[in-house]
Amino acid sequence: MTSFVVKRLGSLVVVLFFLTAIVFILGKVGNADPVRTYTGVNASAEQVAAARVELGIDDPVSVQFANFATGLLQGDLGISLATKRNISDDLSSSLPATLELALAAIALAIVIGVVLSALYTRPGRVGQVLRLVFFSLASAPSFLVAMLSVLVFYKWLGGVLPAAGRSSFGPYDDGTGFYVLDGILHGSWTYTWDAIAHLLLPAFAASVTSGVALARVLADGITSSMASPWARTARSLGESESAVLRRHGLRNASSPALSLLAVHAGFMVSSLVVVEQVFSWNGLGSYLSTAIGVGDFPAIAAVCLILGAVYVLLNTAVDIVLAAVDPRVRLS
Repeated sequence: MTSFVVKRLGSLVVVLFFLTAIVFILGKVGNADPVRTYTGVNASAEQVAAARVELGIDDPVSVQFANFATGLLQGDLGISLATKRNISDDLSSSLPATLELALAAIALAIVIGVVLSALYTRPGRVGQVLRLVFFSLASAPSFLVAMLSVLVFYKWLGGVLPAAGRSSFGPYDDGTGFYVLDGILHGSWTYTWDAIAHLLLPAFAASVTSGVALARVLADGITSSMASPWARTARSLGESESAVLRRHGLRNASSPALSLLAVHAGFMVSSLVVVEQVFSWNGLGSYLSTAIGVGDFPAIAAVCLILGAVYVLLNTAVDIVLAAVDPRVRLS
C-alpha cells in the first residue's frame, strides 16, 4: 500500500507540473497585451516600461516560467491586471467559498447515491419507474437543476431555502472563510444552520447528476454482487442477507462506484463556475467571470490552476481510497 501511495503522489507532482507549464504557455501565445491591460490604454511610455519591469515581461521565457513556478510554490499567484493586487489576496475569500461548496456537493452526491441505490434496486413497476426518473435526472445540466431548484424551493414553497448568497449574517472577522465550520467553532448553531441552508440548493444543483449516476452504478454493482457464486456460498454457510450485503456486497460494489466518483468529482468542481453565478455565490466562479470580462489573464490562469489542482487532488485521493477498499487495484 505504501508503494502505491508513493507512486500516486509522484504522478500527482508530474501532472501538476505539466498543468502549470500548459497554463503558462497559453498565457504567452495569447494575442492580448497584459501590460496595456495593466496600465490602461492612456498610459505613457514610461509607465508602460515600468509595468513591463514590474510584471517581468522583459525577462527570458525560462526565467519567467521559473519565477511563475517558484511563486506558485510560495503561494504567490501573481498580480491581477484588473485590481493591481496580489491574486492570492483577491482569492482569500473566494477560494474557501468554492472549496466549501465543492466539499458539500461531493458529500451530497455520495448521500444521494447511497440512498437512491436502495430505491433503484426495487423490483417490479416501481423500480422501472424509478430507473426512468433517475436516467432523466442524470441527463439534466447543472444550470437547469439550479434554476429549477430556485423556482421550487424559493418561489413555489415560499422561500423555504435561500436562493442567493452564503449567509444572512455575513462572515466572522476572525473566521476561516468556511461558514459552516466558523459557526461550529464559535458555538452558534443559528449561524451554522443558516450557512447550511444557503449551501443546500447550490450543492444539490452541482451534485444531483453525479449522485444519480453514482446510484445507478452502485445499484448495478450490488445486484451483480448479491447474485454471484460467492454470495450464494455465504448464504449456504448461514450468513443472513444483511450480513452478506454489509460484509461482501457493498465492498465489491464500491470499486466501480468510487472510480465513477473520481470522474464526476471533476465535473462537479467545473460545474460550480455556472452554479455560483445562479446563486450569487462569491467564489472562484464569480471571480473567474469578472476576470474573463476584463481580460485579466493572470487571474484566469490562477483560477484554472486551482480548479485543475483540486480535480487532480480529488482523483488521487479517490485512487488511494479505492486501493484501500479493493486490493486488486494496488496489486495491478
